[in-house]
Order: sequence, then C-alpha cells, then structure tokens
Amino acid sequence: MPDYSKYKSLKIEKQGNLAVVTLNRPDERNVIDQDLHDEIETIWTDISNDHDVNAVLLTGAGKYFSVGGNIKAMQDSKPGADVVREGEMLQPTTGRRILQALLDCDKPIICAINGDCIGLAATVALFCDITVASETARIADPHVKVGLVAGDGGAVIWPMLVGPNRAKEFLMRGCLLTGKEAERIGLVNYACPLDEVYGKAEVLARELADNAPWAVRWTKLSVNKWIKQQLNLIMDTSFSLEMATFHTEDHKEAVQAFVERRKPVFKGR
Repeated sequence: MPDYSKYKSLKIEKQGNLAVVTLNRPDERNVIDQDLHDEIETIWTDISNDHDVNAVLLTGAGKYFSVGGNIKAMQDSKPGADVVREGEMLQPTTGRRILQALLDCDKPIICAINGDCIGLAATVALFCDITVASETARIADPHVKVGLVAGDGGAVIWPMLVGPNRAKEFLMRGCLLTGKEAERIGLVNYACPLDEVYGKAEVLARELADNAPWAVRWTKLSVNKWIKQQLNLIMDTSFSLEMATFHTEDHKEAVQAFVERRKPVFKGR
C-alpha cells in the first residue's frame, strides 16, 4: 500500500474505497510551486497502486481550487524554473508527466472545482474524468496574459471539450469563465452553487467507486486512448514554444506589469 504520509502539499484521505485528494496550500491560494507540482505528478501512480481505492475525488482546500503558478516568483527565476527544477534539461517530457500520470491512472477521478481554477490547475482539473464546478468559480488558462504560450496542456484539452475555435479564443485572449458559463459550453460537466459542489462530486465519486471496478477502469482507459493521441500530437510543440516564450521581452514585461499592478505594453520582442 502506498505511503501517503510523504505528501506535504497534498492531503490524502481514504474513505472506504474512495480517496479524497486535496490541494492543501490554502494560505497561498493553492499556488502550484515545485513541491506541489511534483506531488501532483506522483500521486496518480500511488493511487493506481492502491488496491483499496476504486475512485478519487480531487478538490482544493479553502476558497480556491488553485490559482496555478506563482507569477511573482517568475520575476527572479530562470526561464522555465517554475516548470522544472534548476539544473534539469528543459524538455517536453517534464511538462507532460502530470498529464500522462492522470491519464494512466485507471481509477476514475472526479474533480470538485470549489473556487478559482487557473492555468496549470485548470489543465489538471479538465483532464479529470468528471468535473463539478462552483457556478461562481473562475476558470481560465491565461498563459498569454504573462506572455507565454499555453504549453502545459491547455492546447490539448480545451479544443477537445469546446471545439477548436472557442478554445483558440479563450486561450489566445486568456478569458476568465465562470463555472456556470463553463457548464453551458461543455467545458465542465456540472455547475452548482458553491455549497453543493463537494456533495455533488462526492455522490458521483461514490457511485463510481461502488460500480464494477474493472468495467469502469477499462472504459476510462479506452476513451483515454483518444486523449493520449491528442497529447502526443500537441504537447511537445506547445511546451517547447512555451519554453521559447519564457525568453522573450514580452514575458518579462508581463511579469513586471503584474507585480506593479499595471497593464503590460507588449512590443513583440
């Protein structure tokens, strides 16, 4: 059985045959730093190897699901330092490991989007099998707002859920959608009042946990073959181009403008 005590930024609770995984940095709005990035990658392998678990409920602690990466930390970091550890080669495989692990986990994952869900956090949420969002939660992949390509999976999953033209609009503009709007266009499965989100997700998770395990798991893995095909088609390119945009003057300007609370002035450099 996996040792869940090693996780510091995630809280894992087993409730019978259901595992509840919580992004557990509420004081930092569940910002995905390197430690949380690593834990989100490894937890799915541990869950897959836990024979007592038939389904997973993923959510965030506090008011937010997660606001994604730490933009202020980018000001002093090397290009890509928020994506991989310093000293590691920047390559597409480092960015795809979380998503590959999510897709390879044979247990169904239900995501309760209890609050704002931004950037990489939105990608992780949307790669889950069923999503339940608060009607007022804001969902977005605003990489372009900080001068970056949507390279960590947004270019894969958004077009699959809402179609290419809508996806391009939302990704190129960095639009914020409410959970209610996200449900209307098919980006999430359900939108509920905030106080009903966890309960709705839990009902779905327990239903799947109590269903025929291998029928559920192999159905998931069958559908995921299509998603993996798109991941393999798009991810290397989008991640590599994201790494390239880390080196641009526009990215530096966007981060500086964010810190100074002003509108950035982009010059295409």
